[in-house]
Amino acid sequence: MKDRSNRPLVSVGLPVYNGEDLLEKALSSILAQTYSNFELIISDNASTDKTRAICEAYAANDSRIKYYRNEKNIGGHNNFNRVFKLATGEYFKWAAHDDLCTPDFIEKCVNILEIDPLVVLCYPKTKLINEREEVLPNNCDENPLLTHSSKPHVRFRNLIIDSFAKPHRCLQLFGVMRRDILAKTPLLGNYPGADKVLLVKMALLGQYHEVPEYLFFNRNHAQRASKALSNPYLRATWLDPTLKDGKLVFPQGRVFLGYINSINTTSLGLYQKICCYFHLYIWFLRYKNALIKELIKAAIWPIYFSIQRRRIVTS
Repeated sequence: MKDRSNRPLVSVGLPVYNGEDLLEKALSSILAQTYSNFELIISDNASTDKTRAICEAYAANDSRIKYYRNEKNIGGHNNFNRVFKLATGEYFKWAAHDDLCTPDFIEKCVNILEIDPLVVLCYPKTKLINEREEVLPNNCDENPLLTHSSKPHVRFRNLIIDSFAKPHRCLQLFGVMRRDILAKTPLLGNYPGADKVLLVKMALLGQYHEVPEYLFFNRNHAQRASKALSNPYLRATWLDPTLKDGKLVFPQGRVFLGYINSINTTSLGLYQKICCYFHLYIWFLRYKNALIKELIKAAIWPIYFSIQRRRIVTS
């Protein structure tokens, strides 16, 4: 590897909100990495539990940790974006307060990025675990990924269409990325599905590489946002706390526009763009009913919102 000992080569960004139950395990997992030339940036999103005390105690014992606290809750994705903007390393990795990594996670991903300049994101295979670190029986393997292809339109198709057969969990988001490439994306927007749009943009900018070993353990528990906030309006307010009552939410519509913007803002040849739009048309056919429903909701939103709000409050 190149000698860059004057600064951390890798930045690990950990956004957290009220994570006292599992935070220490996640921090210990990161600090136990065999690759040590990294900084750990923690952004505490105005937590009201013991998160602050835990972070300050760890920061006092390890100079690689930089702890920041938001005065008010800025929203889930804004907090993810904040840790990236504070990063200084050549490579960047997001980390969640409830996940675990094997000690060689960063080292093996960085090794790939160092030897292959075409790779913009490197990630390992993943297992789902519960609160007790037990591996869950459901298979977490994604569809056969073609994001290593040299053709941008194949990588695009693989992320938006080939994922139909199994849910696309967007776990590549927790891989190690080139920071300068990630900076060319819109990062994470304040809407459900923004992680899919970000990964698509990254795939249009370069190739992915999957380390064929299980080095990442994604915790699947009742309090994770995707489960606790299944209602799209509730999830939207988690992503954007400033969202006012009655504001219309277009989950699929925002994703659709995000895909279009990803194609239009990437330097692709005419053939590649045509192929990408063809694949997007296939995606549109699959989700057209959801898009139509969102348009209908827009037309009758005042009535629909009052009904939905009563249901949410009741539940």
